[in-house]
Amino acid sequence: MARLTDRQPPPSSPPGPRPPGHAGLRPPRPPADPALQQRAWAALMLAFISLFGLVMIGNVRRGVYVVAVALVIAAVALWLALSAMSKARRGGSGRPRGVVLAVVLGAIGSIFSSFVLVGFAIFWPQLTQYSNCLNGANTVSAQQACQQQLNNSVSSEIGILGS
Repeated sequence: MARLTDRQPPPSSPPGPRPPGHAGLRPPRPPADPALQQRAWAALMLAFISLFGLVMIGNVRRGVYVVAVALVIAAVALWLALSAMSKARRGGSGRPRGVVLAVVLGAIGSIFSSFVLVGFAIFWPQLTQYSNCLNGANTVSAQQACQQQLNNSVSSEIGILGS
């Protein structure tokens, strides 16, 4: 007598030859429109620019503005990339090339920019004092003293915030 557990699962696809090149997958989508492709490349370039802006922070006082602009650029890159993906999906075409990388880099840029802005907001008095100290430091030992002073003041601030 056959049991319910002895049954074999039905085959997932009907037996017989498959069409060549499809191996049971959906047919390939047509390529993305040129306008969506340009939007994806623009998003990718903006994402790179936002990350490059984060690397180029030199002066602490101007760094806040650089990071804020990098955050806006990363947000625009994310918007462009996500809207290009959405329009391609609605249009039934494939994803534009480079759009996934633009989303990833735009997200990284916006997350890092946000963290840096929060860090600037928390440690602004210490960073201002460090900037003033560096302006008056003419020797390497004076610059190291400024760095040590910043480390000590940030450590005490973190201790206060952690309590």
